[in-house]
Amino acid sequence: MAGKLYGVGLGPGDPELMTLRAHRLIAGATVVAYPALAGGESFARAIAAGAIAPGAREIVMDVPMSVERAPAQAAYDRGAAEIADALDGGDNVVCLCEGDPFFYGSFMYLFARLSGRYEVEVVPGVTSIAACAARAGRPLVARNERLTVLPGPLPEAELRARIEGAESVAIMKVGRHLAKIRGVIEGLGLTAEAVYVERASLAEEIVCPLAQAPEKAPYFSMILLTKGADPWL
Repeated sequence: MAGKLYGVGLGPGDPELMTLRAHRLIAGATVVAYPALAGGESFARAIAAGAIAPGAREIVMDVPMSVERAPAQAAYDRGAAEIADALDGGDNVVCLCEGDPFFYGSFMYLFARLSGRYEVEVVPGVTSIAACAARAGRPLVARNERLTVLPGPLPEAELRARIEGAESVAIMKVGRHLAKIRGVIEGLGLTAEAVYVERASLAEEIVCPLAQAPEKAPYFSMILLTKGADPWL
């Protein structure tokens, strides 16, 4: 009998924001898989470190951070093959994923490669949007309002058009695109309604108005924009 693959969401970073199910599955796992920056450490493993059992086998997928898709896809090919070997041997595999596995989560690439051959269960996690809104004290939507989620790498013109037509906006993957995004928001006259959140729920967390945001932002940063005052009242 082949083993079962679990794609487990870990939440935004604080280990206490893992679900009880995620913690239980990780603690009972004999094989744990996770992505890591090529040549660097794994944020996913750091979140789950306190739950991983001593002696558990660890499958590390070194994923390069590159705008080109091919190197990362090759890394997921190799990771999927190693996970498949463990599953074929009868072991269950718990794959760790920051945030939620199916919300910009790396696990979706493994799911696409393995779900047709093996039993797979996805365990949802607290998303970065929920964490950033909570830490900023910024309700996002109420009643029939719409939330628009935008990735920071979008071209400037598309960002502007989508923000103009939105009610409440979460801009993710800010990183090296901060200056461009800040310029778009300033051009729309919405800077006063935007808040910047960096590394939500972690000790290094920064929450401030966009106007006070640093010049450089890490990948794990977000801008929340709610048009109008107190939309939830």
